[in-house]
Amino acid sequence: MPYQSPVSDFQFIFDNVVGFSQVAETEKFAEATEDMVTAILAEAGKVADEVMAPVQRNGDLNPAYLENGVVRTSPGFADAFAQIAEGGWLGISADADNSGMGLPTTVATAMNDMMSGACLSLALNPLMTLGQIEALEHHASDALKDLYIPKLISGEWCGTMNLTEAGAGSDVGALAAKAERNGDGTYAISGQKIFITWGDNDFSKNICHLVLARLPDGVPGTKGISLFVVPKFLPDENGEPGQRNSLGVVSLEHKLGLHGSPTAVMEYNDATGWLVGEEHGGMAAMFTMMNNARLGVGVQGVGVAEAAYQQALSYSLDRKQGKTGGDTGMIFDHADVRRMLATMKADVFASRSIALACAVAIDMGNATDDADWKARAALLTPIAKAFGTDIGNEVSQLGIQVHGGMGFIEETGAAQFARDVRVTSIYEGTNGIQSLDLVGRKLMDGGEAAYRIFEEIETGAEAARASNPIMAEAVWQATETLRETTEYLVSVSMAERGSVAVPYLRAFARVLGGHFHLTAAVAEGGNGPRTKLARFYMARMLPEHVSLLSQVRASHDDVMALTPEDLAV
Repeated sequence: MPYQSPVSDFQFIFDNVVGFSQVAETEKFAEATEDMVTAILAEAGKVADEVMAPVQRNGDLNPAYLENGVVRTSPGFADAFAQIAEGGWLGISADADNSGMGLPTTVATAMNDMMSGACLSLALNPLMTLGQIEALEHHASDALKDLYIPKLISGEWCGTMNLTEAGAGSDVGALAAKAERNGDGTYAISGQKIFITWGDNDFSKNICHLVLARLPDGVPGTKGISLFVVPKFLPDENGEPGQRNSLGVVSLEHKLGLHGSPTAVMEYNDATGWLVGEEHGGMAAMFTMMNNARLGVGVQGVGVAEAAYQQALSYSLDRKQGKTGGDTGMIFDHADVRRMLATMKADVFASRSIALACAVAIDMGNATDDADWKARAALLTPIAKAFGTDIGNEVSQLGIQVHGGMGFIEETGAAQFARDVRVTSIYEGTNGIQSLDLVGRKLMDGGEAAYRIFEEIETGAEAARASNPIMAEAVWQATETLRETTEYLVSVSMAERGSVAVPYLRAFARVLGGHFHLTAAVAEGGNGPRTKLARFYMARMLPEHVSLLSQVRASHDDVMALTPEDLAV
């Protein structure tokens, strides 16, 4: 079955689950009316279904490659990208003053979800460009904004993010890339960066790299890092690509998946760059792009999970095998197959709702400058990223299992989802790092932002008791357990939190998922498919929070007592 964007699911979640109406009621996003958002979602879905999904297999079977210093992209990618650009999708959330649509992050997040489900390899390119546009909007000089942002939005130029080095992965402050002042307002950038997504292509006129590097007087660590925009071609007096800059692609990585997305090793040799933000203030500027990317990566996982689920469901309704006891004789009627499909669908809904709730909080923080909304967005970001990508991996594996032996055969395409989505739980900060961020920086307020969410969940559960008493009680009790565990967690040291961060984040996501499923059931009113799915989630999936939170209270010593020698036995 060809991929079909779940536009109706987004509309339902917007209208009934995450409170998008609050965003549309703000002055900043007043133009995001219901009719406009409905139209935008429908058109974005068409682009995903009709333009991107058809090139999905091309990217896997005909990977990008490096030829005489030029990156050659997969068949059909250039034309598909051109159609994305022509539709204005690269500027969906960019400021209208810069020729963008000026739409909320929530709408852009839904678009990213659909595009990722259609063809993640290609969708990574717009995501990088969208992130660069946001970083430039917040931190670049007016001159840089005027030159770069319109061309990035039009698709004439593409953007990348250059953080990682061979000796500086998650520890960005250990980077060795250097910057020297040229004395004319420009800088000479030297060093090598690895794992650069879409580091080059053969269809845009220029590639604009955001590069982290250290000036001679930059102190060690992250506080001494500066951010520079370093284009492949130096803009001439008319702002058009001119002389080739002294940078290039050394090689492309050979990867488990995402073969259509060229992941480059980049070399800079006194390449000319321009400062973005303040000297030694690069991390503040880069975090703008990274936070955008973390939510974006989270919904990449959700989007691939959606695609894997759709294919598995279609296969289960077509494949006959054994005696099912059902009317059709298809494997869908086997209880365990139906259990797997329900698990897939329930987790797609839960993870998608978490991501969109995070996006709503980001939009409300931007529109109102309210500290509580900003704290909520900060708290939900690591959960959205980690849970969304974990679910992408888990649902893709279940998709293979539903296919049985054919899932292990490449021609079905089921394995591609698992290979493509695997990296999402690693990049933009591994999911372990996201969990450490949640139990560390995001609980530095003593858990206040988390407690506000718990209060809302319990209030919603109380209101739902009349119509859905059993599910409401399950959500209320789970939230109380999460609250008590959070109170315990904020009372112990960061060293003790480190070994339990991952199960805590997972439990938090499980409870949020229960809340959103209950909200959907109440909104549906009756015994429809969303209510049935919610019951499945409450009975089969929400109970995981009990074992997860019991791990949070386990001794830190049982992890750290294990030595290399112990683990080698």
